[in-house]
Amino acid sequence: MRIVICGAGQVGYGIAQRLAAEGHDLSVIDTAPALIERVRETIDARAIVGHGAHPEVLAEAGANEADMLIAVTLHDEVNMVACQVAHTIFEVPTKIGRIRSQSYLRSHVQDLFTDDAVPIDVIISPEVEVGEVILRRIAMPGAVDVVHFAGDAIVMVGIECQPDSPLLGVSLRDLSTRHADLGATTVGIVRGERLLIPDSETALQPGDLAYVVADGREIGRVLEIFGHKEPKAGRIVIAGGGSIGYYVARQMEKREMSTRLRVIEAGRERAMEISERLRQTIVLNGSALDHAILNEADADDADLMVAVTNDDQVNLLSSVMAKQLGCRSSLALVTDPTFQALTHTLGIDAYVNPRQVTISRVLQHVRRGRIRAVHSVQNGLAEIIEAEALETSPLVGQALKDLALPDGLRIGGICREGRFIRPVGETRIRAQDRVVIFAAAGAIRKVEQMFRVSLEFF
Repeated sequence: MRIVICGAGQVGYGIAQRLAAEGHDLSVIDTAPALIERVRETIDARAIVGHGAHPEVLAEAGANEADMLIAVTLHDEVNMVACQVAHTIFEVPTKIGRIRSQSYLRSHVQDLFTDDAVPIDVIISPEVEVGEVILRRIAMPGAVDVVHFAGDAIVMVGIECQPDSPLLGVSLRDLSTRHADLGATTVGIVRGERLLIPDSETALQPGDLAYVVADGREIGRVLEIFGHKEPKAGRIVIAGGGSIGYYVARQMEKREMSTRLRVIEAGRERAMEISERLRQTIVLNGSALDHAILNEADADDADLMVAVTNDDQVNLLSSVMAKQLGCRSSLALVTDPTFQALTHTLGIDAYVNPRQVTISRVLQHVRRGRIRAVHSVQNGLAEIIEAEALETSPLVGQALKDLALPDGLRIGGICREGRFIRPVGETRIRAQDRVVIFAAAGAIRKVEQMFRVSLEFF
């Protein structure tokens, strides 16, 4: 595909890295010469210094031949105008825009984003996306990663294998025999820095991060079998009352999640603002690195510390301090890949990478074929993909045991008419089934080909 990316910051650069590695024809635009220089030095893409909403700059980037424009600058208005210009002047078929301000996303202004107004085909709101990821983690203690597919019929969880896990040394074949009635499949294992696509003889080891695809109704049982019996958090401290922290607190109130909430916000005006909006949450003004504030927030008695300030170091350190005080678990927002590698060493139980969340959302629309959802795993090491099977797909009709599936992928679950099906050798995929597949980076193109409308690959 020919793709123009407006914005070379952390998100834009991350998207460009992924798409360039997959062989897409890219142009990247940014007003900052230093960011464009970084693109020129590290990515196979045209890199242009300029304003992403200006017609002459988009023309230089090849917008007249582009299949897609991705506008992810720091400014909503620039992203909106870039999509408008790409649509009106260059007739770019697909426009993806990052919109951060909730003012543009309220239900009564939804008609704003139409072809007759501001023509954005896909709106990405990082704060909402990240907030939902955090809410899923809160609802599912013990899981390092949680993604829902096929209308929640299928759920993928990342589970860390603790030294006392009852499954250590047990082959996946024996595990299936022990729990024959369990609707779950282990589809990937991260061991150290290596990704394994397991087979029936693979056995789990201490420290493994296992990715399991399961019936959404049985996730609790899956976590329990892996040795994770953590109760849901009843007392939560949120460090950071910005867009993400406020969204999480507000949604927990709206959804009546029975918890005692405390929010720590460093900015006095912001603390006062959100304290007026939140009804059942106590808001404290101060630094999350201040022991006195942490004590006032009852961090020593908390079940979970959620650190979501806009500073990675504050998030990491406040999580460590809270756990030293006695907080049972921690979840930190971490953008810098260098810091992500430290989370386990520091004893932080889980982290969320906002850039990876946004990239996953974009990839869903870049992938060819009937791809319905995409979730990037371990900074692009693999993807978990939900796709709709077509009559022309080579997966349809044959028993799975008779399919010559490419290396590097594993089918985790099938949703048929809202019902979860655990794939076994005799299973036959039908047209219109939703299929969830775990694919190593090198096998992603093969997954796309399996779900293409065209017959050219078969």
